[in-house]
Amino acid sequence: MRPRAQEKILISLNAPHSIGRQDLHINGSIGISVYPADGEDPETLIKNADTAMYHAKECGRNNFQFFKAIMNAKAVERQSLESSLRRAFEREEFLLHYQPRINLETGEITGVEALIRWQRPDRGLVPPSQFVAIAEDCGLILPIGRWVLGEACRQALDWQSAGPLRLPIAVNVSAWEFRQPGFVDGVRTVLLDTGLEARYLELELTERVLMEHAESTTSVLQELKRMGVRLAVDDFGTGYSSLSYLVQFPIDILKIDQSFIQKITTNSDNSAIVSAIIGMGKNLGLKVVAEGLETREQSAYLLTQGCPEGQGYLFCPPLAAVEFASLLRVGTREKIANR
Repeated sequence: MRPRAQEKILISLNAPHSIGRQDLHINGSIGISVYPADGEDPETLIKNADTAMYHAKECGRNNFQFFKAIMNAKAVERQSLESSLRRAFEREEFLLHYQPRINLETGEITGVEALIRWQRPDRGLVPPSQFVAIAEDCGLILPIGRWVLGEACRQALDWQSAGPLRLPIAVNVSAWEFRQPGFVDGVRTVLLDTGLEARYLELELTERVLMEHAESTTSVLQELKRMGVRLAVDDFGTGYSSLSYLVQFPIDILKIDQSFIQKITTNSDNSAIVSAIIGMGKNLGLKVVAEGLETREQSAYLLTQGCPEGQGYLFCPPLAAVEFASLLRVGTREKIANR
């Protein structure tokens, strides 16, 4: 079957473009409206095509969507959510929750991940899956990301000052933030302003973020490493198949995606993949962390494979700062034993 016009456009966009001796890879999201079913004037057709384009982005990007009437209701909801999101930042409705990383053998806390939440006055606590993509599309992810980094570093320093544990804190970094020209300087400024030592900050990036513009990525990562910041690959195993970047980039930590962990005791293919990732990480001198642990069986299997650390609801859900401070005082070993 010959590709249609919209498919040809996507194929053309996906082809590497050589600029200044560098291969750049881009993709696109296409929205399509059809005359006269979707509108009888240019303004309506363009508006509906724009609505379909946003729907294509929500479906994973790099695809096309034809306009459907139901999309209008979703577009109105999205516009309302974007407006609320802008007000939320101004009204300081964002907060961080914290989830511990655990030594699977001893039960001790080895680190903590900062996770953003939105405390909406009308809907309660909203998880990031429901607003981060919209924040990226409307540009709010940059000020939100700067706030998250600063708040996480300040909180980590507060916990260090209050007790003997000096835990590293992990912060997720979006592609939009990482590609900003002043990203490294921004990280340096936050560390100076908060007083947190760079070795206690871990930045988590997905495989996709790392592999886009690989040459410039290497230089940014090397600057961060020279600063003393630790670097982690988040959701490992779900992105690019090439593993050469693990040698090329100065990575410290591999976090195995929870989609593999959830089936390691019931699916032989998943358990084989997880075992291979653990072995590869160890051979490369990387720390391996299993995400999304929910059962003792999963934890026991990972221990037999030599995975040193895990994170998930088996040990502890993400907690507000006050609750996490209490957890630090008590420790997790007793908590795990009582589960």
